[in-house]
Amino acid sequence: MDFNVKKLASDAGVFFTRAVQFTEEKLGQAEKTELDAHFENLLARADCTKNWTEKIFRQTEVLLQPNPIDHTGARIEEFLFEKLDRKVPSRTTNGELLGQYMLDAAKDFGPGTPYGSTLIKVGECQRRLGGGEREFMQTSAINFLTPLRNFLDGDWRTISKERRLLENRRLDLDACKARLKKAKLAEAKAAYEGELWSEEVDKAEHELRVAQTEFDRQAEVTRLLLEGISSTHVNHLRCLHEFVEAQAIYYNQCHQYMMDLQKELGSSDGDVYPNAFTVNPAPSSSASPSTAATLPVVPIAGAVSTSSPEADTLKIEEVQPPATGTRKAKVLYDYDAADTSEMSLLADELITVYTVPGMDPDWLVGERGNQKGKVPVTYLELLS
Repeated sequence: MDFNVKKLASDAGVFFTRAVQFTEEKLGQAEKTELDAHFENLLARADCTKNWTEKIFRQTEVLLQPNPIDHTGARIEEFLFEKLDRKVPSRTTNGELLGQYMLDAAKDFGPGTPYGSTLIKVGECQRRLGGGEREFMQTSAINFLTPLRNFLDGDWRTISKERRLLENRRLDLDACKARLKKAKLAEAKAAYEGELWSEEVDKAEHELRVAQTEFDRQAEVTRLLLEGISSTHVNHLRCLHEFVEAQAIYYNQCHQYMMDLQKELGSSDGDVYPNAFTVNPAPSSSASPSTAATLPVVPIAGAVSTSSPEADTLKIEEVQPPATGTRKAKVLYDYDAADTSEMSLLADELITVYTVPGMDPDWLVGERGNQKGKVPVTYLELLS
């Protein structure tokens, strides 16, 4: 290699001189040109923007690719495809992979069996969830992560470079100020050599003017870049809205997929578990079979019931609570009974509640004196 020895020596000398100058400034032994308050505020705002943008960027990457190992591999793959100027291939998400496993398992277990058919339904849902996740990740990467990365890798690097150059110009300026000050002091002490020192003073003043001009020019360039942080905030604000929109669409899709799956599974529960939702407790020795307590499926609020009122009536008075299963509950809101199987409630009153085998988990049996009936759990605060 061809080394420029003079340049290396010059650079080393400049580095050493500036190191000494930094040390003297820290100790208060050297003059330091201070930037105005507006400029300092711009610098502080830029640093704040960089630091938080970097943190948000990194954590968003973790959110979209939570597995650190997969994340590292994905980043390497993205880098290689970007260098080759090729489109990054879409990856299979964990949800899609889980769904495929379920579908493959259903083939082995038998798609006609209850377990196999349910695996098919859940597997298809998992694949849809995974597909929605992949679309969300791609949209967020393009509309949110990419602008943040462009700022950190592009604009911020330019700002950092110009700031370092400005700092060097400031050091040069302060060095020229120090040389001029020394020349004037020497001129004052050696008045009999005034002509010689006048030349040194003139030279130092000329160097100072040049250094001041270069510093002012660099300060203006840096200031314009720092003021551009405001437009960066506007751009990132728009990207943030797009990120939230993509997230809302994704979670709405997930909710709809799961609601559809629950409905599909609920419609087949009766075939898979024909006795799962009907409880016929054995009659007591004092009761005839015709008066045995039965517990029908509790209808969902707002649903239209096609059964007769007599079939929906729960014979609470014939259901005896377990000896140790009762609890006290405080009523949170007023509740009007929908039929004779339910018990009306008043806010803040205390009642006794218990459950019976096979009862809908959203309901309990409530007692108040001689009154007894079904009460909704969401209207109660269980105390003991």
